[in-house]
Amino acid sequence: MPTDGPDPTGDSTQVFDASAALPALYETLRVIATRAMRRERNRTLNPTDLVHEAWLKLASGRPREYNDRLHFTALAARAMRQVLVDRARARGAARRGGGALRVTLHEDVAEPTFPLDVLALHAALQALEAEDADAAHVVVYRFFGGLTEPEVGAVMGRSERWVRGQWAFARAWLRRRLGPDQ
Repeated sequence: MPTDGPDPTGDSTQVFDASAALPALYETLRVIATRAMRRERNRTLNPTDLVHEAWLKLASGRPREYNDRLHFTALAARAMRQVLVDRARARGAARRGGGALRVTLHEDVAEPTFPLDVLALHAALQALEAEDADAAHVVVYRFFGGLTEPEVGAVMGRSERWVRGQWAFARAWLRRRLGPDQ
């Protein structure tokens, strides 16, 4: 039987079965994908396709065990980021650098709400990860995963206050890195 949190019996051998829970998770993943793609220009991928491609990324390779719904959602956020970056790279390569995939940070998740180039964001996140990996993970979970500060704290084993500080730092760092026109 899948579990979506700590086992009340104390049996820690049970894990969250994402395959069994997929019908319930599907709508949550679609909402996350819709947020991530809200203001995308030249849309070649819809939220349903993004969810399906992210699921395929998660399902391929070695079998994974998920601790709970939040753990699965955090990994799905990373998979969605990879799908968006891969699609942007492919489109950019096809046009020799033109037509970068653009998305907007959701107003409930982040400020500002101007369009962002996914490849520029990806490069900036890689640089942020080299400087502060935790701050980069907070951005991935909040932006690509749509997780709230308490949910990010639960995934990372940190307090909501710590997440809020990392989120503020990461936003300021990304603004400085990406510039005011991004």
